[in-house]
Parts: sequence; C-alpha cells; structure tokens
Amino acid sequence: MTPFSRSGAGRRSLATLVCGALAAGGLAAAGVTALEPGAAAASSHREAPLISGQPQYDNTDVYAFVSPDKPNTTTIVANWIPFEEPAGGPNFYTFADDAQYDIHIDNNGDAQGELVYRYTFKTHRKNGNTFLYNTGPVTSLDDPDLNITQTYDIDLLRLHNQKLVSRTKVADDVPVAPSNVGKASMPDYGKLRDQAVYKLAGGSTTFAGQADDPFFLDLRVFDLLYGGNLSEVGRDTLKGYNVNSIALQVPNDMIRESAGQPIVGIWSTTQRKDAHGDWTQVSRLGMPLVNEVVNPQKDKDKFNASAPWNDGQFLKNVTNPELPKLIEAIYKIKAPAEPRNDLVDVFLKGVKGLNQPPKVRPAEELRLNTSIKPTMHPKRLGVLDGDNAGFPNGRRLTDDVIDASLQVVEGELVGSKNDLGDAVDKNDKKFENYFPYVAEPTSGSRGALAKGTTSGTDVRNQLGDALKPAGASGGGTDTTLIAASAAAGAAGFLLIATGLMWWRRRMHNRAY
Repeated sequence: MTPFSRSGAGRRSLATLVCGALAAGGLAAAGVTALEPGAAAASSHREAPLISGQPQYDNTDVYAFVSPDKPNTTTIVANWIPFEEPAGGPNFYTFADDAQYDIHIDNNGDAQGELVYRYTFKTHRKNGNTFLYNTGPVTSLDDPDLNITQTYDIDLLRLHNQKLVSRTKVADDVPVAPSNVGKASMPDYGKLRDQAVYKLAGGSTTFAGQADDPFFLDLRVFDLLYGGNLSEVGRDTLKGYNVNSIALQVPNDMIRESAGQPIVGIWSTTQRKDAHGDWTQVSRLGMPLVNEVVNPQKDKDKFNASAPWNDGQFLKNVTNPELPKLIEAIYKIKAPAEPRNDLVDVFLKGVKGLNQPPKVRPAEELRLNTSIKPTMHPKRLGVLDGDNAGFPNGRRLTDDVIDASLQVVEGELVGSKNDLGDAVDKNDKKFENYFPYVAEPTSGSRGALAKGTTSGTDVRNQLGDALKPAGASGGGTDTTLIAASAAAGAAGFLLIATGLMWWRRRMHNRAY
C-alpha cells in the first residue's frame, strides 16, 4: 500500500455505524462530560519519560480477540520489554521478579476491572560461576544446560467497586519459554515454546516467554512525521526485534458478566514496589498509541500511573488532538473540526451497536464483543473495511492499527475521506494458527555476515590472529577451534565453545 492508496470496498461500515450513533445522539454532551476528573494510563514502546528507562516494566501492546480456532474462547496477548535485540546477551531478557503483571477485564462497562489475572515471576540460576545464559544445547525447559530459567504464578482476583472480593491461585510454578539465544544453543526452539503452553483448570490456557514483536509500523513517524516526505515510508521499524509476551486464553463465559452481556474491556498494567515498599503502578496499556501520540509530554507519566475510571482529566487530549494539526502543518491536509467527539465514541466508549457496552463509562480500554465470531479471511483495516471481528472491536495480531487509527484521526468518520497509512501492511513474520498465535522470536544467531564476507571461512580469516593458540607464531591457527567454527558455521559459537571448555575443565578438576 502506498501512503495514499485506496483501502478496499466495504471500508465505510465503521463510518456508517459511528455516524448513525452521532445522529441518534450517542455522543450527547452529557455522555462526553460523564468522565470525571482523575487519572488514567497506557503505554507503548518507550512512550513516556520514566518508563522508557524501565523496560522490564514497560507494556508495549495489548491484543484481544475471539480465538480463531476456538471461538468459544477469547485470547489476550500482553507484551513487555520493547526493542529486544535477539543477540542481546549474556543476560538476555527476563520478566522482573519484583513486578506484578496484571491483565484487567471490565465486563460491565463501568471502567473498573471486575477480574484481574495477576502474573508474578521468579528467576532461577543453576550456576553462578559462568557468564553463560546456557552452558550447552538446550532441548527442554528443564534441561540442566539452561542456566537461567523463570517460573510464574497466576492469581485470579475478583473485585467489586475496586475492592477485593476473592483471590484464587490458578497456576503455580509454570515454566517460562527462554530467550532464543541462537541455533547452537536452542536447535529446536519451537519445542521449547510448546513446552511453555500450560493448561489451566476450567478450560483456560496460558503462555509466557519471548516472542517476535507482532506490532508492525514505520516508527520514523517521530522524525517530524517522516520529514515531510511520504515517499520514504514503508520500513517496518520493529522487524527483527522481540518482546516478552504473556498470552491467556479463557472461555468467553468466564470473563463475561453473569447476565451474559458479551462486551468486555481489557487492559494491562505493571506494578512494582516503591521506596516505601508499597505497590505502585508504573505502566498501563489498553488501546494502542494513546500515550505515544495522543498525550502530550506533561501527561505521559501521570497517564501511566493511574486508572481508566479517572480518564476524564485527559479528555481534551482526545477531543482536541495534536496529531491532525501537525499533519496539516507539514502536509497541508486540513485537520477536522474540533471537538473530536467521533474519536471519543470510537476510542473511549466503543462503537454503538458493535462493541459499546450498556451504560458505558468512557475510558481507555480495548473493547471486545465476544459474541462476534472470527472471520476466515481477516481484513487488516478491521471494522473500517467491513470486518467487524477486527480493530477497534478488540485487536487481532494482523490488524493494521496504524493505518486504521490514522484514517480515523484524519476524519474518515466525519466526512474527510482518506487512505493515509505508513505503507507497512503486515508483520515481517507469519503468525501461528494456534495458541499463543504470536510468531516465534527471532534467533540471536540470525545476523548477516560482516560486509565483504561470503562464508564461514571468510569469517575465520577475518578473525586471524585471534584464533592462534597462545605462544604460536606465523599463520597457523588452533585446528580444534577451526573445526568447531566450521561445524558451527558462525564465529559466535567459538566464544561459547571456549567458555564451555573452560567451565567443564574447572568442574572436572573440582570433582577430583
């Protein structure tokens, strides 16, 4: 797709739904002002000053959709730790031990979570006398060569009017899928992932571990909106980066209101203890991009620290958004008239007749109608292109939220028809057809050869004297190391092999 190309037939369905709601008085002034002063939160890829320095606690994205292969269930995917470089050793990427990772579910539209699935993690280390994440090829999650492992518990909290009613432990010491160190370390990563999928009582399923970052977009938008040159869009900035994912699949009946109302609101948060030992919320995410491009700098940290039932203090950021004004200044595309009540209806309340719950309290949540069956052929623009099973009715992994959100922000629903987009229409990796659906993480050994090299032999030649045994002269090299390098096909394996030989010699000597 080019930045201004047509998006396909049937894309007016969201406009029809929203305009109908406006005509019926669905955005009466009383409905908009019902937001009370308070605070709210969301986050995405380094979007706020404080959380950008705390990646283990930083929510990147939330997805919620009726499971395509099990339509009687809903799948929620929440991601943390943005921009994980696959080869980022030696420590790689773990969930924080001192955090509470929460998935909130509002099943009656009151902007309060009636259900909270709380994930807490614990890190385990087998050998502290090595720098290695793993000390040999890892073939299972309980492999003795996997030096650093994590497990997690899940508690289900039931609340009423923000007060705890009950707490039930639904999982205990579940293993986490590790970071994908590389082909030498993890020759069959898919097997490790499968072992991290865990069945819970009542028909639920959980997964925690590393995954390919499913968000696709051209992040150069922050370079003064592509520097005024839309011919340069189209590069998936997140290609090749990983995230840490929590995926939860639950029967629809477990998360719906007891009366059977099918629409739920979903968001995730992270809490950590402050200097006084009290749990403090430091990150939250529901709808994508809110804290990145809707909230100004002065509100970002406040937004991350607060809750959806107090979203009123940020209402002006939605009704008088900055982004259309910037687009007008740079690209001369006239900004729609304010106040932008159309954005309130879509992004804070849900679309009437689609995913707006009765007596809704406007708040920043990802709203999903669990009664709408998944489609066999999802359209990337979701509801905007006639596919009511997609964004903003929840969010599927394949939904192009950048293009859909940009077109709505630029007035698609109030008569300013447009086909704006960043020309990144799909993820770099194909998603799975079964839980946890996210693509496997990019391997740490995926790197290209150095410039000018064409084979493993060239890499060894580049290393030159580095491969000589101590005290050697001339052009000779250690044949044992050369053989190991040839077998591995990458210079990185030499470093691991050297570390392993040192460690194993040391362990052997200790034994005697």
